[in-house]
Amino acid sequence: MKYLHTMVRITDLDASLDFYCNKLGLVELRRYDNARGRFTLVFLAAPGNESAQVELTYNWDAESYGEGRNFGHLAYEVDDIYVTCQQLMDAGITINRPPRDGRMAFVRSPDHISIELLQAGEAKPPSAPWVDMPNQGHW
Repeated sequence: MKYLHTMVRITDLDASLDFYCNKLGLVELRRYDNARGRFTLVFLAAPGNESAQVELTYNWDAESYGEGRNFGHLAYEVDDIYVTCQQLMDAGITINRPPRDGRMAFVRSPDHISIELLQAGEAKPPSAPWVDMPNQGHW
C-alpha cells in the first residue's frame, strides 16, 4: 500500500491556491478540469516532498460544506516555526494556535481546514511574542 494524497473540498479555487501556494508555500503539481463532471482537481505538495500530496477539489456548482471538524488536520514540518508563522501573519493569516512551545502551531485555510505546522527536529526555545500569544478561534 502507498499513500497517495488527502482530498479537501474547497469553495473558492483562487483563494485556496493563494493560501496553499502563495502563503503556505506548497507547489501545484498538476491540475485536472472535468467540464462534464463540473469540477477541478488541483494536486499540491511541499517543495521536494511530492509523495505527500493534497488534492483540492473545487466543484463548479456552489455548495456549503460547513467546517467539517471531523476531518482533523493536515500537518507539515517546517524548518523554522517562528519564521513560518511570522510570514503567515504578515500575509494576513490568523495563527489560531501560536507556537508557544516552539514546536507546534495551527492555522486554517479559507475553507476552515486545519493545518498543523511542526518544527523540524527539536523544539525551538520559547520566545516572544509567541510565548504570550493567546489562541484565536479553534483549529
